[in-house]
Amino acid sequence: MRQLLHGVRIFQHRVFPTRRTQFEALAKGQAPATLFITCSDSRIVPELVTQTSPGELFVLRNAGNLVPPFGESEPGGEAATIEFAIGVLKVRDVIVCGHSDCGAIKGLLDPELVAELPSVRGWLKHAEQNGGAISRGHKLGEAPLSAAIESNVKLQLAHLRTYPQVAEAEARGELNLYGWFYRLETGEVTALHEETGEFVSILHILTRESSVA
Repeated sequence: MRQLLHGVRIFQHRVFPTRRTQFEALAKGQAPATLFITCSDSRIVPELVTQTSPGELFVLRNAGNLVPPFGESEPGGEAATIEFAIGVLKVRDVIVCGHSDCGAIKGLLDPELVAELPSVRGWLKHAEQNGGAISRGHKLGEAPLSAAIESNVKLQLAHLRTYPQVAEAEARGELNLYGWFYRLETGEVTALHEETGEFVSILHILTRESSVA
């Protein structure tokens, strides 16, 4: 706690004064262009990875970057955040970002890891896919884990599209959905190529978009 308190003091006395105008403007309202859905894992800092400033990302975080399908149960924080982002903030992009060494997906592949965590076990049902690449009881390993993390990103994008506001906005061309995979150990970010279903380098996508422009 002492470290956090020291950090707040530095922010208040050194950082905030140099950015006072920015924060005063943000106090009047927000207009983020992107809803960023990622894991609660402490090793992921969305603003650091994307090099964005306060007010640019509307962030939704939970264990495993999961999106419960619309109407499956009583609406929770995820549904409320998505509804607000699409219906009020009118974000243009939604990113579901998984990451390497994801504890939630490890728990899905090896139920013994979450045997004494009933709430986690229940939550992970939103990452299960009958007949798909994600299912309980798979052996752990870097390759299977990475494949499961990528499959989970795809599944959560599918869950997103069960929300009427998301589906309608996407159909009107007012919303874009993206799937990312962030590797903690290298800093690499790959993105889902919708046509092939493969995850490709962000640099590849940037190069392709630049050539089209």
